[in-house]
Amino acid sequence: MDPISNFRKPKSPNSPRVAIAGLCGDSGKTLVSLACILLARRAGWSVRAFKKGPDYIDPAWLAWACGRPARNLDTFLMGFDGAAGSFARHAGPTELNLIEGNRGLFDGVDASGTHSTAALARALGAPVILVVNAVKMTRTAAASVLGCRMMDPELRIAGVILNRVAGDRHAAVLREAVEEVCGIPVLGVLPKTGGNLLPDRHLGLVTPLESAGIAELEREILTFAEGRLDLEAIWKIAEDVAPPVLPVETAAARGGRRVAIGYLRDAAFSFYYPENLEALEAAGAELVPVSSLLANALPRDLRALYLGGGFPETYGATLAANTELLGSIRAAAAGGMPMWAECGGLMALSRAIRWRGDRWAMAGVLPFEVEVLARPQGHGYSTLRVDCPNPFLPVGTELRGHEFHYSHIAEGDRPETACAVLRGAGCYGGRDGAIVGNVWASYTHLHATGTPEWAPALVRAAENFTCMSA
Repeated sequence: MDPISNFRKPKSPNSPRVAIAGLCGDSGKTLVSLACILLARRAGWSVRAFKKGPDYIDPAWLAWACGRPARNLDTFLMGFDGAAGSFARHAGPTELNLIEGNRGLFDGVDASGTHSTAALARALGAPVILVVNAVKMTRTAAASVLGCRMMDPELRIAGVILNRVAGDRHAAVLREAVEEVCGIPVLGVLPKTGGNLLPDRHLGLVTPLESAGIAELEREILTFAEGRLDLEAIWKIAEDVAPPVLPVETAAARGGRRVAIGYLRDAAFSFYYPENLEALEAAGAELVPVSSLLANALPRDLRALYLGGGFPETYGATLAANTELLGSIRAAAAGGMPMWAECGGLMALSRAIRWRGDRWAMAGVLPFEVEVLARPQGHGYSTLRVDCPNPFLPVGTELRGHEFHYSHIAEGDRPETACAVLRGAGCYGGRDGAIVGNVWASYTHLHATGTPEWAPALVRAAENFTCMSA
């Protein structure tokens, strides 16, 4: 394949786009996506990245690779209009907008494939490049690709990338079978590796914030993909699309005095959708990042605290040793500060985290302990209905979110909850959204695009709180 550094082109107003999809999970979509982005940027391209689905970690890697925030596009959380509008707003006139899919191409929330990568690609008018894990197969790969094309003739499967290929002979047979049987070009062939290039653990990939040797990893991915992906062909596919439909403009950000809302942001707590932070700012918040690992107290002018998800169990000893900050959070909650905690944030507000024989004391705002187990305790989309009074959302509000947690509430008192769980696991007893004073703690993560009531509600609660420095 020609060196891509020789292939330069103007930015296109059509927002060139491709969806990188797989036959199944663990096909290599993330590695292929990162390789395409890093190779393109080295050639001088401007790239924007998106992730289909609710995941936090893959978008963090995509953002690392393209040097700017990556956006989730999730039709369950955001609705089709919300996802299409987000893409149109953030794609821009770049050389490449890359959308990484999740799971298998047609896998959705039901047997019909509702909210699948294929459904998103159709909604965005994005051609699909299919990543095939070719371990121990040859012609069957062609049958699989052909089946995908026949499954949905309206979906444009424009290319195939063969992954984990054993050698040149294996590659030649695979290429011939796919191109002759399917009439779809093979755009890349990637070999087997001795191990995972991307570091992983119990909840999936390690985040870039926690990855040592990140510069070396970039070199390894570039070396691995060099000369093996036809980026010129990928761009020509991406460029052959219609312009995206521009969304109706959202309301302008609120002017006037802003209210300080803190949010835990570090290696232990990094699960925040960019749209959630932007929605808080648009509603009138001044966001103040707080490190749970380094800060010894909450800033005195905070009026609310947002505790997103992450890996508090991985940093349990360090968090427990920061007794000053934990005490500051506990005192703020006791004084009525509004707090919104999701998953890892719930764990940080509990009495203690137990994992692998260790027990670490936490803030003690919530009257129970959590235990991290070996298997997921909640994994997938969730639907909640607010049915009890609480400091944030009115009764009757329906919430769509997702959860992915290995922890569960192990012992202690079980406070009142705000929501009935219509789909998902929640905290306990078919309930989610534990309420203690002005604290909301749930295992469900919300996305502000699909829950537009959330950010204004948190800002209103912050405005009604008497500042600690008063």
